[in-house]
Amino acid sequence: MTSSTGPRGAGRSDRVGAIVLLVFALLYGFEASRIAYSFSSDPLGPRVFPMMLAGALALLSVIYLLRPGGAEPWPQGRLLAQSLAIPGLVLAAALLLEPLGFAVAVTILVTGVGRLFGASWRLAILGGLAQAALWFAVFRYLLEVYLPGGAVFGM
Repeated sequence: MTSSTGPRGAGRSDRVGAIVLLVFALLYGFEASRIAYSFSSDPLGPRVFPMMLAGALALLSVIYLLRPGGAEPWPQGRLLAQSLAIPGLVLAAALLLEPLGFAVAVTILVTGVGRLFGASWRLAILGGLAQAALWFAVFRYLLEVYLPGGAVFGM
């Protein structure tokens, strides 16, 4: 059964998304309001841009909450598992960043995403290693950002 806005239950999905975004905007705005700045900084200070982002996201979330558009139905079965696996891989990579290091965490993340998108184990691992090496070089040598080497490896 479909309605004028899309499949049944689609408006509910939009509203759930709008509420999640609104909560995120409020939390982001609260944290942005806590940014301390010195008197010698520019007249606006460092919290203006994050506060503007939080305000814009909150406004758009409320509009989306009140006027949801059409949406696809929630995925089922294998597609749902794959959709939930990606944030799970990101969370796993974030949790493994300190103990195993940047390179290993990114390799695991990219290898897992590659497998989810149908790559063979060989290609997924090669892609993971290549991406880890590329981003390690970009962050460490071009941007000069510290990256954890991994507590397991004594770094």
